Amino acid sequence: MTSNLPAPVAPKKPKELSIHGDVRIDDYYWMRDRRDPDTLKYLEAENAYTDAVMAPLKPLEDRLYDEILGRIRQTDLSVPAKEGDYFYYGRTEEGKQYPIFCRHRALAGAPEEILLDCNAMAEGHDYFSLGGFTVSDDHDTLAYSVDFDGSETYTVHFKNLTTGELFGETIPETSAGLTWAGDNQTIFYSTFDSTHRPEHLRRHRLGSERDSDPIVFTESDPQFTFEAYRTRSRKYVLIVSMNASKTSEVWFLDAYRSDHAFQVIEPREEGVEYTAEHQGGRFLIRTNDGGATNFKLAQAPTANPAKENWTILIPERPEATLDWVDAFEHFFTLQTREDGLPRLEIYDQRTGGKHRIQFPEPTYDFHLEENREYSTDLVRFVYTSLITPPSVFDYNVTTRERELKKQVDVLGGYDASEYESERIHAPTADGELVPISLVHKKGLVWDGRNPLLLYAYGSYGLNSDPHFSHANLSLLERGFVYAIAHIRGGSERGRTWFEQGRMLNKRNSFTDFVACAEHVVKERYTSPAKMAAMGGSAGGLLMGAAANMRPDLFHAIVARVPFVDVVTTMLDPTIPLTTGEYDQWGNPEEKLYYDYMLSYSPYDNVEPKAYPNILITTGLNDPRVAFWEPAKWTAKLRARKTDANIVLLKTNLGAGHGGASGRYEQIREMAFIFSFILGALKP
Repeated sequence: MTSNLPAPVAPKKPKELSIHGDVRIDDYYWMRDRRDPDTLKYLEAENAYTDAVMAPLKPLEDRLYDEILGRIRQTDLSVPAKEGDYFYYGRTEEGKQYPIFCRHRALAGAPEEILLDCNAMAEGHDYFSLGGFTVSDDHDTLAYSVDFDGSETYTVHFKNLTTGELFGETIPETSAGLTWAGDNQTIFYSTFDSTHRPEHLRRHRLGSERDSDPIVFTESDPQFTFEAYRTRSRKYVLIVSMNASKTSEVWFLDAYRSDHAFQVIEPREEGVEYTAEHQGGRFLIRTNDGGATNFKLAQAPTANPAKENWTILIPERPEATLDWVDAFEHFFTLQTREDGLPRLEIYDQRTGGKHRIQFPEPTYDFHLEENREYSTDLVRFVYTSLITPPSVFDYNVTTRERELKKQVDVLGGYDASEYESERIHAPTADGELVPISLVHKKGLVWDGRNPLLLYAYGSYGLNSDPHFSHANLSLLERGFVYAIAHIRGGSERGRTWFEQGRMLNKRNSFTDFVACAEHVVKERYTSPAKMAAMGGSAGGLLMGAAANMRPDLFHAIVARVPFVDVVTTMLDPTIPLTTGEYDQWGNPEEKLYYDYMLSYSPYDNVEPKAYPNILITTGLNDPRVAFWEPAKWTAKLRARKTDANIVLLKTNLGAGHGGASGRYEQIREMAFIFSFILGALKP
């Protein structure tokens, strides 16, 4: 993959950045100013260059698009979820970019009611995102929020579901989330501070002026953010305030006394995390209090839930991490993680019994689906794996029977028996074993000639569990191995796995990824000439670090909305999310963290040497990773690298962190990325 076109250049005055006695020269600092006409010209020039380089691969991109789209049932329906007297569901129609949200009464032959047609709402806009979507307790009023540019700044609207009419009132400049109180008239929403961090929770009563909405909660610590939600029991509104990784605090309010003040369950304590779910006369408290690294489950009376009244229900278990608790009227579920795999446990108060739901494959993923009803014996969950399409089950906790409600269709004759999924482990220099989930067609010969795409994320304790992908089949059918590296920084192997991949341990994420790449080469799944790597956001940081550390291991790298200018960004507290992430990366105002960040920051460590083929993507309106980070990195790579490989930057000028919003546009983006990978590896 080559091009004779000249690369765009960045002719501006360098910026001198000095701290801790260290001076860095940033030749491309000027790109931070989006008001500078040269910035937009630069991004447009890069887009034109990318289009020209990729032009010979456009027929391949079109084939990939048709293949991926051809596997998807375009007119489809989600499994309806019962709530009160209604079943709620979403559906899609062929040729339309966005879902249509509907309901019907829980009566035979009841007609469909369309609540929101997102396609009609998106008309005239290049981007559309539906944020909050929540119906009042009496099912008469819908509150929803929309974003039309990818900035993650939403406007709240209200719809009368009896008449179908929109209310005249709107609430601009909010975050996505919305929470109803129990009176069918009151909604809670949050607004931002100057860095786009949720700062205030406000209460709005239908028919009142937005300017009169009182502030009911303020998070004044810039290192914390918060979210509000209603318990499944509908009894309480909860606020969870947390920093990036190690401290949290929960406030509660009787949902039927919305004009009262929120009360704290237990004031925040440095290093103590807890969350709460309501059940009967108690809160179920998941916490690491007392040094419970893998977390434990406590209960507290709702009348006085302070920590002095917590009693332990399930102590910390060394073999299993407690990830989450879900409460129903007569039972609760625990989502745990053991041996790197997610588990689901059921605890029934009526019998005192407990059991675990079994899953059949060696590597898989599951999550609880919408469980809207509190008084039920059914738990709905979605099971998937690298070869099993998402499958919705209703599980009866009394009979222990599961009913398959729907499995996502894969059109075109997909046969799961033709593929094989497995889990292997890569050894690291410090003695760890990093899990790798793999999928490939059966019968591949391990001779080092197979193309392989290695994916990872590895930050914030988020897991990269294996799930099915319609798109990945286009690679598998071309002889690819698709692999997920479950590196430190995620929580696949528990809380310690996360702790070993953040702050002053962050380099473990990068060395783990390199170890995984080395291992699949050693085991002859692939070779460096046939291997591509991909990651996005903090996973894009991983891609940049791997490109600097071991460029010889990969022939192609895809870095999507990559966080690569780590030091400069974390030194600027006016940028969205910076202060809230000191507990993830450290604060470079302290020299210890500055030096450590500088040792791995991809932008700061670009050197005159050979690099792989690299595709970099960004969105002009991205509030999480500003567009200038990928743009600057692109320019610096192209100026310093010594090879003939290509570096491409593709900027979506009308979107944010998540890229294109329409489902067909998202498929087009993936087809473009896969055409880049295939063009580079030439399988």
